[in-house]
Amino acid sequence: MTTVETTATSTAGATAAAASDVAVIPHWIDGAEHASTSGRMAPVYNPATGQVTAHVALADQAEIDAAIASAQRGFETWSGFSIAKRQAVVFSFRELLNARKRELAEIITSEHGKVVSDAMGEILRGQEVVELACGFPHLIKGAYSENVSTGIDVYSTKQALGVVGIISPFNFPAMVPMWFFPIAIAAGNAVVLKPSEKDPSAALWLAALWKEAGLPDGVFTVLQGDKLAVDGLLESPVVQSISFVGSTPIAQYIYETASRHGKRVQALGGAKNHMLVLPDADLELVADSAVNAGYGAAGERCMAISVVLAVEPVADDLIAKIQDRIAKLRIGNGAGVDGVEPDMGPLITGIHRSKVAEYVDIAEADGAQVVVDGRGFQVDGHQDGFFFGPTLLDRVPTTSRACTEEIFGPVLSVVRVQSYDEGLELINSGQFGNGTAIFTNDGGAARRFQNEVHVGMIGINVPIPVPVAYHSFGGWKKSLFGDAKAYGVHGFDFFTREKAITSRWLDPATRGTSETRGINLGFPQNN
Repeated sequence: MTTVETTATSTAGATAAAASDVAVIPHWIDGAEHASTSGRMAPVYNPATGQVTAHVALADQAEIDAAIASAQRGFETWSGFSIAKRQAVVFSFRELLNARKRELAEIITSEHGKVVSDAMGEILRGQEVVELACGFPHLIKGAYSENVSTGIDVYSTKQALGVVGIISPFNFPAMVPMWFFPIAIAAGNAVVLKPSEKDPSAALWLAALWKEAGLPDGVFTVLQGDKLAVDGLLESPVVQSISFVGSTPIAQYIYETASRHGKRVQALGGAKNHMLVLPDADLELVADSAVNAGYGAAGERCMAISVVLAVEPVADDLIAKIQDRIAKLRIGNGAGVDGVEPDMGPLITGIHRSKVAEYVDIAEADGAQVVVDGRGFQVDGHQDGFFFGPTLLDRVPTTSRACTEEIFGPVLSVVRVQSYDEGLELINSGQFGNGTAIFTNDGGAARRFQNEVHVGMIGINVPIPVPVAYHSFGGWKKSLFGDAKAYGVHGFDFFTREKAITSRWLDPATRGTSETRGINLGFPQNN
């Protein structure tokens, strides 16, 4: 879903001296900001300007242990709260978030670079999960079966896991954590959130909001850090589960390591999402959808459409329509100028921009035609920003790495195919299975596609088929590792465990009689 280099390999921390001229973003432990003493830091940039605006602390082992211990104490308090009290706190958090979401959106834009309205959009989608969590009493109910055998009842209860870990990516610093923590907290767990080092401030803002909503100290903890913090969560005997979103290699590492240490895992990995366009499709709708899904958030989202499979003879006409729309896009500082927002902001870092450019180089070397080239794109007044222009490639070979690997940038590739079957085979032969879409006016073709495609989330004339909160989010194949998808019913099942109780209460009228006494060494049978 995103490359998280520092989760797999160590981040070289900045020295305290290098950070002396800017603020150091702290942890959140025991219900308050907690200044780090590790001496390890990493820079945080404003992607639109390329300037370092802060440094973020990188936890050492002592701080990791303190964060987890605080969460355990928080769990011991919170799990004793009644359902009514827990629900009231979640409702309060929802109301505070709804009233102040613009403030959070501007924080996201300042560190991620996405347009403020796009940041607002991610918050609103995350808020849907908060609203789902407000109704949690219905979703954690047990079941009851009376008199399954003479005088014996069986019933089940659902209880919280304990301390749970969330490791989130840079591309959605609010929405992705909100896929997990509202449900985890509502169900009675305590959360340790490890946000991305690239945009860590949103997590602290959310922590302060939880405190204002009445959440006890320790129930929501923010642990800033790199691989050391990640491994600390994966290996801790206190942490009962891990929820992760990121690239496939890291998702697989998270799954294998956490599972080896006895944890539940939901690890959502990378994607290479295709849009299959049949000849009868509305090409105006297709062109709008391809531009929206390919270039929104500068392509830095796991549900972005990155490959358009155009069933001939529509490719030439579709490319012309997409090209016309690209020419009208406004690219600039996501915060806007004089109240006017652009359509697309910068990429997250200069390193990532170089990586995206390398994929365009690869495609060109493999024989693709660069129809619109975003390499070297600059914004006036922001020459040091991490901008990359919308890029459109045609005739991309299906064997090119640009066609098979996740680029995570504003690069849209067109692959010309001769039939529905050829397009379907290209989708199903890929290593990922996150999202896909078909554009057609043929209901029979759409129905066939939804049954035959090997992908977890499918759009029919919808380019980014992210499920609503009461369904669940997750792909197939190398796009998902672990025991459950995110949010929805899957989320409540993941963050609770069931107890089954078999109970006998003797009828006072028969207690002590031959009906209730006797020795029988055989296996218990129902009667």
